[in-house]
Amino acid sequence: MRLQSGDELQAEIIVTATGLKLKLLGGVELMVDGVAASPSRAMTYKGMMYSEIPNLASAFGYTNASWTLKADLTAEYVCRLLNYMDARDYDYCTPRRRDPSITEEPAINFTSGYIQRASDVLPKQGSKKPWKLHQNYALDLLNLRFARVDDGTMEFTRIKHRGQAADTPGAKKSEQRVVTSPRS
Repeated sequence: MRLQSGDELQAEIIVTATGLKLKLLGGVELMVDGVAASPSRAMTYKGMMYSEIPNLASAFGYTNASWTLKADLTAEYVCRLLNYMDARDYDYCTPRRRDPSITEEPAINFTSGYIQRASDVLPKQGSKKPWKLHQNYALDLLNLRFARVDDGTMEFTRIKHRGQAADTPGAKKSEQRVVTSPRS
């Protein structure tokens, strides 16, 4: 190996490392109702949203196939979700962890150093759907493109407005009192 100084270093093995440090969502600080919300304490919903954090989705591609396959499915699903909400005048959607039988697992089952170092900033995945990450395009295609948007895990919410009953479609979004809507 030739060094910058011009000297040569004899070596049988050369290990290069970048010192990569993952920073989820670019390190943005999230707040929900004035309280800090950390995706690292959340469970991933369908590999793109975070439990108990409303209206937030991010794309995280496959680790075993083309990254863009999952990113494209994620984008399609988010469009379906937004269209669903728009058609029903919902303001918020929040994945809720209601099933106590679902256990937490690491989001990514890699032994790579950069993944292990990031375990404290990465969200978890669940032991079953919709919290389980399959890293499988065919399964994700069925679950993201064709499955129901209102799956019983996602909670949809409308803002209640002065002078109108809760969940009134077409209400103006001026008063910020949240009322949870039943499944549609």
